[in-house]
Formats: sequence, C-alpha cells, structure tokens
Amino acid sequence: MTDVKPLSVMVSAGEASGDAHAAHAIEALSDQGVAFSSFGMGADQLQAAGTELIVDCRDLAVIGIVDVLINYPRFMKRLARLRDTLRQRRPDVLLLVDYPDFNLKLAETARELGIPVLFYISPKVWAWRAGRVKRISKLVSHMAVLFPFEVEIYQKAGVPVSYVGNPVVADAVSPFTTDEACDHFGLDSDKPVVSLLPGSRTGEINRNLPAMLATASLIAQRLPDCQFILPVAPTLEESFIKDSLGENAPEKLTVVTGNSRTVMRASDVALVASGTATLETALMGTPMVVMYIINRLNYAIMKRLISIPDISLVNIVAGRRIVPEYVQDAATPEAMADDVLSLLQDDERRHTMLEDLQALKINMGDSGASERVADLIVRLAKRTA
Repeated sequence: MTDVKPLSVMVSAGEASGDAHAAHAIEALSDQGVAFSSFGMGADQLQAAGTELIVDCRDLAVIGIVDVLINYPRFMKRLARLRDTLRQRRPDVLLLVDYPDFNLKLAETARELGIPVLFYISPKVWAWRAGRVKRISKLVSHMAVLFPFEVEIYQKAGVPVSYVGNPVVADAVSPFTTDEACDHFGLDSDKPVVSLLPGSRTGEINRNLPAMLATASLIAQRLPDCQFILPVAPTLEESFIKDSLGENAPEKLTVVTGNSRTVMRASDVALVASGTATLETALMGTPMVVMYIINRLNYAIMKRLISIPDISLVNIVAGRRIVPEYVQDAATPEAMADDVLSLLQDDERRHTMLEDLQALKINMGDSGASERVADLIVRLAKRTA
C-alpha cells in the first residue's frame, strides 16, 4: 500500500490578527487528522501551531500608504524570500490571510506556478478600492469571507466564494468572570476599570496611544478611583509600549502582555482603536468607544476613497452606529473622556449599548470558521492532486 503524501500548505499572514486566524485554521487541519506540513510568514501563534516561519511578520505591521512607501524595501525583501520559497517548495495550497496588498503580490507568483490560492479574510472592497475585485478574480482560486454580505460581491465578479463565518466568534471568550479577571490582573472589581486597546502595529501605537493616555488622564481627574489596563499585542515588545507611555500615563495604569480578551472581561468600558479588536470587544459584551488616528497624508488619501459612513466593524456589521467613533481630529481627549465617563455613569445608555452588542453577537452566528477554512484547504488541494 502506497503511503499518502502529506499535504503541503504555505501560509502568509502579516500581522497579529492574521497570525492568530491562520494558526487556528492550521490547528483545525491537525484536529481533523489531516497529514500536512505548513510553512510561510507569521508570528508566535502560527509557530506554536507547528508552522515553519520563513519570514517573521512582527516587524511588518504598518498601516497606510505613506508607511508602506517608507518601508517598501523591507516589504520587497521579504516578498522575494517568500516567492523564492514558493518556487522551490511548490506547496499544494497557498493560504493568504488578510494583508491584501502584500499577499496579492505573492498570489501572482502562485498563479504563475499553477498553485491554488485560498484567500481568507477579504480585503474591504465594500469600503474602499472596489476595483481590487477584478485583480482578485484573476489571482485567487477561492475566497473565504467573514460576513454574509461579502458573498454577493465576489459572486458578481466570478470569484468562487464561501461564507465561513468570523473566527472572532470563537476567539472572543474568556474563562474568567469579571471579578476573576480583575483578580487575575490585581484590579479592584468594586472600582471602575477602563481598558486601552491602541492596536497591534507600531504605527498605531505611536498615533493612537498618546490620545488614549491623555483621555485616561482626564478620566482619572474626574473619577479618581478609576483603574486603567493596557494589553500589549503579541506582535509587540512590552518594552516598546512602556517606552511609549511617557509622562501622559495615569497613575493607576496596568500594562500586561497579551490576554486581551481577559482584559475586555475585566473592563467596564474599553477605549479601542478601530479594527478587529472592536468586534472582539463587542462579542465579549464590553461597552466601548472607538477611535483612530493615522498619518495625515494617509487620511487625506483614504478619506477620498472610503465609501461608507462608519469605520468600526461593529457599526458596519450592525448596519448602524451603535458605538461612538472618533476619527483623526475628532479624536480629542476631552470628547473621548466625556463618552467613556457617560458609559460608566449613565445606566440607561450603558444598558442600550449592551443590548445592541448582544443583538450583534446573535447576528454574527456560530463559531466554526477555522474548521471551514481547513475544509477548503483540503478541497483545493484535492482539485490539483
């Protein structure tokens, strides 16, 4: 009897959330008893799942057109390394996770080699740069999308597509009660707790964290017993965050590594940078205020391209604004502090937001996204076997 050759999967994930989602898909392959090997670009979680890291993505997490241009030589060097690996090792499937501008370049090489490409987590073509769908239709064998409304976009473009659900549904859990989470971090559960979630990229920290710290200081002046907690994303060094605190940090600030969901569980309100963390916070049932600040030139360019009124995934998925957003110049410490304090002190407003977040959680559906992506990997591999 001939032994079955193990499936070979190349993965490309360029930031913390993509690393986590890719790792869960790889773990799901293992749980399903599939014989495989995986290699590519990622960080801690993919490595822990057994993936051989050809490129460590931890120093690639930038945002915006200007930041990309500044770091372009580094990106091209890493892209070249991955392209060489793709040509040499010829995997059965290339799994691309988010990070579209970089990953679609890698998809070009896969197409030249006849390697099927599964793209997991769609570029936000429904928000800006809708023309990318044409390029995707030429390069991607199958698209795995997180939201039901994305299916029609790809069907119209002739791209094979599956709605797999959102992996955040499975991720947004904590084994702790609120009191236990507070105890875990040495916080007093009888006093208010506000979490600061500035993002997982160095650029996000540099731009969002100062405004968050100034907001926290204003809250502390008006609510002296308020406690603050800041989780450091696994793609960042805790020392970098501590060096970024400067003199703006409130006295009662706890900095922790990882544990973002447990931080959300401990929090009465979260001040969150727009991104996947807003959905995680919503699914954890924590009231929030969303903010985001980017490079001014990036903002001027993106403002002309974005075609939807809200930026946070919570409001986009809900179809209306259920959490407040403060973007760019509107993200003043005074305005954000007022909103956080309102959610701490106005019981009626807090209750309304909690009800809206619960409705969103129900609409997000069940878990199982990672298992569905694993199924798609096997299916694509069999088509080319």
